[in-house]
Formats: sequence, C-alpha cells, structure tokens
Amino acid sequence: MTVESIVGQLAKGAREAAMALASVSTTRKNDALKAIAEKMIEQAPYIKSQNVLDLDAARKNGLTDAMIDRLTVDDKTIRSMADGLLEVAGLPDPVGSSDGTWIRPNGLAVNRVRIPLGVIGIVYESRPNVTIDTAGLCLKSGNAVILRGGSEAIHSNKALAKSISEALSETGMPENAVQIVPVTDREAVTLLLQKEEEIDLIIPRGGEGLIRFVVENSKIPVLKHYKGVCHVYVDVSADAAMAEEICFNAKVQRPGVCNAMETLLVHKDTADAFLPEIAGRLSGAGVEIRGCEQTCRILPSAVPAVADDWYAEYLDLILAVRVVENIDAAMAHIARYGSQHTEAIVTSDYGRAERFLREVDSSVVLVNASTRFNDGGQLGLGAEMGISTSKLHAFGPMGLRELTTTKFVVRGDGQVRT
Repeated sequence: MTVESIVGQLAKGAREAAMALASVSTTRKNDALKAIAEKMIEQAPYIKSQNVLDLDAARKNGLTDAMIDRLTVDDKTIRSMADGLLEVAGLPDPVGSSDGTWIRPNGLAVNRVRIPLGVIGIVYESRPNVTIDTAGLCLKSGNAVILRGGSEAIHSNKALAKSISEALSETGMPENAVQIVPVTDREAVTLLLQKEEEIDLIIPRGGEGLIRFVVENSKIPVLKHYKGVCHVYVDVSADAAMAEEICFNAKVQRPGVCNAMETLLVHKDTADAFLPEIAGRLSGAGVEIRGCEQTCRILPSAVPAVADDWYAEYLDLILAVRVVENIDAAMAHIARYGSQHTEAIVTSDYGRAERFLREVDSSVVLVNASTRFNDGGQLGLGAEMGISTSKLHAFGPMGLRELTTTKFVVRGDGQVRT
C-alpha cells in the first residue's frame, strides 16, 4: 500500500470509530483502559525487547542522553504508564456532564453539555509513553485518535499499539478507536495534516521545529506547545534553603523535559550569598552555568551568556542565570524571553507573590514550588495530553476536560420565535 492509502484508511477508520465512541458508556471505557494496562504488564518483555531496538539505533545515530532518556522504556516506565491508565479510569467522565443549565423567559430550558472533540491526530517525538497517555485520555473522553510517533520510537510504539489493539478487541470497543501510523515516511505527517474532513484537531508534541512544521502545513486546527523556556525568580525575601531546593529540583531532577527550569533569575541583593551556594550544588550535578556579567563576577567559572541563551530551551544540564534589579525586572525578562509555559517565584513576601501570580502570563505560575509541577498528573488531571502554550482551546496541561467541547441542548414545549 502507498503511504497515501495508509493514511486515508486510518482517517476513515478513525471517523467511524469516533461516531461509535461518542455513545460508549463510562463503564465500558474504563474496562478498556484497565484491559490495556493489564495487557501492557503481560507483554512487558516484548515491549522492552522492541524498545531495545530503538535504543540501539538511537545510540548509533548519536542521539543525546536527554533524548535517550525520553526514549527508554523499562519496567518502571511500563508500570507508570499502566498506573496512569488506571488513574484515568478512576477520574470522572466529562462526556455528558453539564456546564450549566438555565431557563429563558419564554420557557426554553437550555443546557450546555460536554461532548468529545471527535478525531484527534497526535504527531510526537521520542517518548513512547505519549502513545499510552494519549490513547487513554482520548478513549476516556470519547475521542478516536491517530498516533504518529517519531521514527526513533517506531518499534516501541508498534509494540504498545499491539497491547492497545488486543485490549480494545477483547473489550468490544471500536477497533479503530486508537490507531498508529505504521510507517516512518515524513510524507505520512503531511498527508495526515490535510485530512480536515476526518480529523478535528492536531496536537503536536516535540521540538519547536516539529511544531512549527505542523502549524505551517496543517489544514486542521492545531493546539500548539512551543518551547518550555521556564524561569525561577529568587526574590530578595526568599528563604535561601527553600530556594536552593526548588532551583536544584527544577533544573536537575529531569533536565530533558519541557517543565525543567532553563533560566534562573536572582534579585541583586541576594545574589552574592545565594549564587555561590546553588552554583556549587548545580556544578556537582554536572550543570554548566551561562551567566550575565554580574553572575560571572560572582561565579568566575560561569560561561558568559550570549543573547540566544535567554531564549534557549536547553533540555540539558545547562542553565542561564541573570541577576535582576527587582521583581519588575524579573517579570520583564520573563515577558520578553519566556514561552508562556511555566514560571515560579520563591519569596516570603505575600504582595510580591500575588503580583507574580497575577501579572505573569504563563500556563502555570507557581509560588515557592518547582516548575516540574506543571504536569497533568501532578496537578490532579491524571495523565496529560500535553501542555498547551496557546490559549485556544486550552492553556496549560490538557487532561480529560480539555479534550471535550460543549454543545447546547434546548428543550421546549412548542415555542416559536417571533
């Protein structure tokens, strides 16, 4: 079969499955999610053996350690994916829920009801867990999904798709509710982005280059997730020990993900005391610091930062550091260089904390907590589809509710418009 015919069949099958899924009961959807979790655990040896093929190829192709970390599937990963599915199964089903009811003066009863979006196309890179997370969220929210992972994870994704397919079949769900594009040709992505008659929404997950390619070539609405240029601002009133723990966690705990801190902003009156302490700890963890002029004065081992460093999403053990005059300068820096992803302030001043929360325009804003908490699971949404940095139709982590829209249900008793 040609790539065009493969994509055409996937799109047609997904549209048919979406129509059937819209009326599937919550119990049946939950049963399917549990079955997928069980099937993954049962087939873990096979999934890991296929992942080894991808890892071997990744190393031969010179992928970075951060990319290999994203690509790796082990027992812990499989257990985590299975637990994510079970967590989604335990969440309230948004489909059919009401966002409000009211009676018009003429007696019409109006109800705004949540419904699935329909068919969602996911274009993503590296992380096989996206296959399971998105499949689970789409099933629970009543959406059919077409998954197009990166070529670097093709064997892993096919193995996970096998578990999904078998579980759907055994639980009597529409067989095309979750489909994976089985070819690595880039043409498949381009063709998928043209299927506006069958696909309702495209969600790209990956590097900025992938997302811009999708946005520029899609005839279908796109939910964008550009760079995660995340900042932590350490205020003059910050508790130094707390700030050190937060900054270390935000940068080092998992540097290759989108909610890792990329730039540290430090108030000038605390920089001389704070920067040597945090720099010593970060350097011990292998972090390279690229600093402004004042930072380099305090930390002679720091590499002088260039303009591009303030815009950078390193996804690696590299950190840009700038000493700022005050909270206004910190917020101005974030507004200029940030990506509306995640920003945090460490402070003991209530007024400055509230200003930061109110005035910083990002999908998640935190006080005295690590940027790593911008995550659907950490915020109580269950597994997430991704983190949207655009405001239509969602902003921030996308859970079940964000994968639905609303329609109006109106009940009358003979009313006509005059």
